[in-house]
Amino acid sequence: MAMVSMKFFVPSLNSPNLRPTKRYSGMAVAASNQDAVALGVTVTQGEGNLPKLLLTSDHGSEAEIYLFGGCITSWKVPSGRDLLFVRPDAVFDKKKPISGGVPHCFPQFGPGLMQQHGFARNMDWSLVESENVEGNPNVTLELKDGPYSRAMWDFSFQARYKVVLNTKSLSTELKVTNTDNKPFTFSTALHSYFRASITGVSVKGLKGCKTLNKDPDPKNPIEGREERDAITFPGFVDCIYLDAPNEVHLDNGLGDVISIRNTNWSDAVLWNPHLQMEACYKDFVCVENAKIGTIQLEPEQSWIAKQHLSIA
Repeated sequence: MAMVSMKFFVPSLNSPNLRPTKRYSGMAVAASNQDAVALGVTVTQGEGNLPKLLLTSDHGSEAEIYLFGGCITSWKVPSGRDLLFVRPDAVFDKKKPISGGVPHCFPQFGPGLMQQHGFARNMDWSLVESENVEGNPNVTLELKDGPYSRAMWDFSFQARYKVVLNTKSLSTELKVTNTDNKPFTFSTALHSYFRASITGVSVKGLKGCKTLNKDPDPKNPIEGREERDAITFPGFVDCIYLDAPNEVHLDNGLGDVISIRNTNWSDAVLWNPHLQMEACYKDFVCVENAKIGTIQLEPEQSWIAKQHLSIA
């Protein structure tokens, strides 16, 4: 079958004609934008009246993305199972990041000179492009600097985030461009939460990697090397894997084995809070693609990293 590509460009949600109004901001955006987006993409109202994109494949898979934080909150395969997890304590009021799904850590991973995990997950992204290729929708979101980001990190930048939904896969591409007249450095990660039964979870593919174990003291991680073929989660886990391979496999303990492939995400992070989140720790695991070391970009330079989640 020949590939059919249809592209649609959508104005920024910051445009005057798309400015959210009162508590119905999500629906107002939907009414203004729906005719402009591709087949299989719906702009709708999510939790807290926040604008949300619903991607629907012709083959029965679905994904949801909130423009606040550019956060993917759901990925349903054709069987109807949602492979991602949003914590029960998640709030949708813009006062804090959405806790779950696939939040962005940018331009800082973890603690540092600015707030935990940077600011990208605390800002509104814009929908700038949507497309449908042979029944599979994709969207591109954009984040640029503004007063909020510059108060923490005084640089001009552009981040483009492309999300592609297929029958049994969900792919992302993050492209960060230095639009300033001076170089900057950053670190970043996709803090992915997967639905799981923690007692049955295992992660394979990290044997031999250098590790930075943040348990018991996250400020003084213990260096080591992973010797296990399959990593399990009998208690609290917070560990960085440096120079990780480009594919690991997650058995979520619920009958799904998820392939987590990447290009240019050089590191991996495993996290489960155990009794620190007694209400929900048994129901999820975080397997994150990350770039722990700093990346330096000269003016007009870009950095690109891709993630590909799939099931058999």
